[in-house]
Formats: sequence, structure tokens, C-alpha cells
Amino acid sequence: MEYLILIVSLVGIVLGADWLVGGSVQIARRFKVSDFVIGAAIVGVGTSAPELMVSLMGAVQGNSDVALGNVVGSNIFNVLGILGATAICFPIKIDKANLKFDIPLCIFLSVLLMLLAFNFFNGSVTVVGRIDGLILIGIFAWYMWRSFKGQKKQETKPEEIQTQTGSVWIAILKVVGGLAVLVTSCDFFVDNAIKIARSWNMSEAAISITLIACGTSLPELAASITAALKKNTEMALGNIIGSNIFNISLILGICSQVCPLSSAGITVFDYCVMIAAAVLTLFLGLDGKINRWEGLIMFTAFVGYSIYLLG
Repeated sequence: MEYLILIVSLVGIVLGADWLVGGSVQIARRFKVSDFVIGAAIVGVGTSAPELMVSLMGAVQGNSDVALGNVVGSNIFNVLGILGATAICFPIKIDKANLKFDIPLCIFLSVLLMLLAFNFFNGSVTVVGRIDGLILIGIFAWYMWRSFKGQKKQETKPEEIQTQTGSVWIAILKVVGGLAVLVTSCDFFVDNAIKIARSWNMSEAAISITLIACGTSLPELAASITAALKKNTEMALGNIIGSNIFNISLILGICSQVCPLSSAGITVFDYCVMIAAAVLTLFLGLDGKINRWEGLIMFTAFVGYSIYLLG
């Protein structure tokens, strides 16, 4: 039965991602909003719902390592695994605005998280406290405001006039419905994958590393590949960068209001890999795109990190 649910869940993930991206593209064209902003603000935030639920449940249960580990692990997988895999299939265009603002903000938040987690600012107990969380939430609110206020209007092409005149409500329903199907299918997929893994006598540590962290990022993977297939690589990039910013700023900001977040189980090396992944994205994108070979470098780095963890 688990195998059947797994297959149905995968179908749901693909369909949900298609509806989510398709509806988002319609909205972007209708209101002349850039693909990157829609990817970051709607697709990116929406596909991070599983990370929010897992991290929040960890915080409620007092297991802050789950909250922090899920975010750090997901951010590494998002950049090196998903962005790398997407670039291997379709070279990803990177705008100058992304290089000057969005990616540097992602790097800044990654560094800030490590400093907060190890209490660099006051040198006491290793926690991300409530004040720290409020700062992170404030950064997220500012980022959303800044993204919509500062984004460039999308140019309208003649062949897109019909799309713009279509019902915006249908597009919104596609986004909401696609997101609901995507997140629900992801939840079923992860739950049943864990059951199957346990039946194969996989260790709890291996399950956590390979299925929980990567499993909660399945919506980002599906949405990014789908966006790339629709020739919206900017939306794919926005999905990843937006998700990572959302994960650190809003998810950990909210979780820290539930309970202070300890970093005891997350090493400096893990944080450094997360930071290095964001820096690598900036470096590789300096020429305006991430090509297939560069995507292969990113994905290979993710495989190497995974082997290191499992070893």
C-alpha cells in the first residue's frame, strides 16, 4: 500500500507544481510583475510550507535542533541540489538586480543565522532568542516590501495579450489549488517513504538526513523544474532564493517565538556549507547565468556533502 501511495503522491507533486507555476505565470503577466518576484514571493514562500510545519512542530515539542537542522539542511539542498539540478537541465538566467540585492541578502541572512546561533553578539548560551527572531521577521517583511516596490515591470509580448485578459481568479485558484496539492502530496510522500525506509532497516539518522530535510524541499524541486520546463528560469531562481530567505527569516523567526532555538546538534561546518552554497551562486552567476557545467559543480558539491553526512 505504501508503494501505491508513494506513486500517487509523486503524480500529485508533479500536477501541483504545474498548476502552481502555471497560475503564477498568469498572475505575473496579468499584473506585469517580474518572474523572479513571483517566484520569490508566491512560489518560493508557498513551497516552503513543509519546512514551516516541520520546524514549527520541532519548536513546539522543544526539539529546536529539528527546527534549525531542517532549515539549514533544506537551504543547502535548495541551492546545491535543486538549483544545480535545474541548471544542468536548463541554464538559469541571473539578473543584475539578483546579483546586487537578492543573492547578497541570502548570503547575509545565512551569515547572520550562524552568528545568532552561536551568540556572537553577546557570547552567552547558544540560542536564537525571541529578540533575534523578531529581527529576522522584520527582515522578511522588509524584503517582501522591497521586492514588490523595487521590481521592474514585466514587458508585455503580443502573444501574451490573451493570457493577460484571462480571468485572474482562475489563475489564483490554480496557484492555491496547486500549492495545496503540492504540499499535501509532499506530506504523504515523505511519510510513506519513511515507512518504506524503516522496513528496509535504514537508521533513523540516515532517514532524517536523506528523507526529512530533502523531502520537505520536494515542492521547491518540483516547482523549479516545472518553471524551467516552461522557460521561466528566473522564476526557478526566485523560488530557490525566496525559499531560503523565507526559511531563515520567517520560519526561524516564528519558531524562536515559541521557544529559544539551540544549535547544539548543528555544527559550524553545516552553517559554513550553507553560506558557501549561497556565495557560490553569486560567484557562478557573475556572467549573468548559471550554465550546465556550473550546475553540475553545484550538484556534485551537494552529493559530496551528503556522503560526508552519511559517513
